[in-house]
Parts: sequence; structure tokens; C-alpha cells
Amino acid sequence: MPHEEKHPIFSSYYEVNVYIWERPEWPNFRWDDAVLIAPLAAAHHKQGRLLGRMEGLGFDLKLRAQVETLTEDVIKSSEIEGEVLDRDSVRSSVARRLGVPEAALTPSDRKTEGVVEMMLDTTQRFDQPLTAERLCGWQAALFPTGFSGTRLIRVGEWRDDADGPMQVVSGAYGRERVHYEAPPAKQVDDEIRRFAEWFATGAPQNLLRAGLAHLWFVTIHPFEDGNGRVARAIADQALAQLEKSPQRFYSLSSQIRKERKAYYDTLEATQKGSLDVTPWLSWFLDCFSRAVDGADEICTQVLRKADFWRKHTGVSFSERQRLMLNRYLDGFEGKLTTKKWATITKCAVPTAQRDINNLLERGVLRTNPGGSKNTSYDVVMD
Repeated sequence: MPHEEKHPIFSSYYEVNVYIWERPEWPNFRWDDAVLIAPLAAAHHKQGRLLGRMEGLGFDLKLRAQVETLTEDVIKSSEIEGEVLDRDSVRSSVARRLGVPEAALTPSDRKTEGVVEMMLDTTQRFDQPLTAERLCGWQAALFPTGFSGTRLIRVGEWRDDADGPMQVVSGAYGRERVHYEAPPAKQVDDEIRRFAEWFATGAPQNLLRAGLAHLWFVTIHPFEDGNGRVARAIADQALAQLEKSPQRFYSLSSQIRKERKAYYDTLEATQKGSLDVTPWLSWFLDCFSRAVDGADEICTQVLRKADFWRKHTGVSFSERQRLMLNRYLDGFEGKLTTKKWATITKCAVPTAQRDINNLLERGVLRTNPGGSKNTSYDVVMD
């Protein structure tokens, strides 16, 4: 996977390569409307249909769908960069901030809180301008300790290129492949100012703006680390501005994670090409459409959970039982076993088995096929 690195040994590489920011016409992007008109119309149609469907859910269900969507967005945007966050911690952080306390069941660490804070700022404050201070605040939130892995980095400020040009490289040491080199650090202030001025115009008033914003920012690559996540956050703000809503019911980052290789390949080809960014925008629109298609899964999960609790209105459950049922209905990873029940609810295994037996007797759980050592359970939904 490509990663950001300052790598002066490759300076001769660029004598035969020109990046888009080096071209005289930068950053005057252009594209072929005839090629993009059909995918753009299809993407807008899917977007409108999804928003209409979500409007029919009612406030409470929309809020829960938003919790699940933003949880997915935070997790997958980090995964694209090779970083794995705990789903339960992310969901709890999102739920607390959106005012869904019963979904906030797990403590969150500083890093999770910072990533969630950044992501919510892009959507909840979508009408706010992109200032240098705000962008630096987002990047600082991603690295609350000042470290990226084990490496101390510049946090909350632009890179300085003290160790050489900022390059995106992959491969083992000595066999590195340079995918991209960013503009010199001395140009970052002017580049960001020009980008922010364009973003403030709100043009173009369609989905292309999100794709252009992502490409433009990640091409500037102003930070020592975190550029991809901030670029995706900017795209999310552009989408929220287009929809004129802080609510989000689809995860573009989740779809990009599924198509990570195509994402990096398309970015690299675009940054080494001309200012005609039609191929990048075409890929972005198709990826967006597939992200909206994927929102059906989240919507179905939210409705499934609501139907379950509606069916069991007035039924008494212990705090542990309610915790585990909600955890399962939120998308339980792996099988539901007695040992896992005991671990998550922090109780003894015999206590967990009594909780489970009680739900089996009431028909809330059922035993899956398998031997005694592999016994697992499923929630009865019908």
C-alpha cells in the first residue's frame, strides 16, 4: 500500500516525469461533459432516491442510520491508510456526539475521539469555510499523540520538507517505487489559499465538486501524514453542502476501501497526466453510485433492529441481555457464543449461559447447528 514519505534519493526520477501541479495550466482542471453526463445523472438519481427513502423513516430511525453510516465512514477511511479502529468504540463515540446515549456502550480512546470529531465536523458544520486553521485542526485530531505509528510527525501545521520532498512510495527499502511527489513545501500556503478560495465558490453545483476537491487537496498533499483522510473528509463536506444536510446515509470511504487498488491507481494516473481529469471524475462518480447502492445494507440493518424491538415492546430484558442483543443487531462480527457473551458483558461464563438459556426459553435466541464445543446462537427475527 502506498504511504507518505520524505525520500530525497529519488530526485532524479522526476527529470522525465511531469506531475499535474507542475504544468503551466495548473490548477485549471478540465473534463469532457459528454463522457460524464450519463454517470453524473445516474449518480444524482440514486442520491435523490436514497435521500427520499430515508426521509420516510422518521427522526429516530434516521438518527440511528446516521450513527451506523458515520461509524462505517470513520472505520473505512482509516482502513484505507492501513489503520484499524475498534468498531464498538467508534460507534459509541459517534452515538454520544449525535445524542443516542443507549448506543454509546463502549469507552473510546483519544485517537478514536479525534477521528470521530474530525468526521463530524465535516458534516455537522458543512456550511463553514475551509480555512487553514480548520484543516490543520482536522489533521491534528488524527494524531493526538503527535505520532504516526512509531514516527514523530508535524501535527497541526504544514509539512516543511526538511528531510527532502514529500513523496508517496511503496515497496521495501532499496526497491521503493515512487507513485507521486507533492509540490514543494514553500508552495503549500499559496496552494491551499487558492484551493480554499475555489471551494468557497461552491462550483460546480453537482457531484463533480466533491471529486475535484478530493483530487486537488490530495495533490497539494500539505501535511506530513493524514492527507488522504483529510481529502476524503473534504469530499464529505462537499457532498453535505450539495445535499444541504448534516445527515449522511451512505459511506463513500467504505466503497473506496473496497476499491482501494483502483482508487490509488486512478489517482496516480491522474496526477501523472494532463489537466483533463475526466477519467478520475468518471471513476469517482461510479464509486459514489456504488456507495449509495451499499447504503441499502445499512438501511436494512436499522429497520431490522427497529422491527426486533418493536416486536418485543414491553418484554423485560436484563441490562446484559439488552446490551448483547443490541450488539448483535448492530452487526455482530463472528458467532455469538457463551464465552463471547461473558467477555463482552464482563460476567462469569455460568452467568452468561443463564442469560442465554433464558432467551432460548422465550424464543428470542435459537441454537445454531454444531457440537457442544462449537455451540453458537442466533437472534430469532421472524
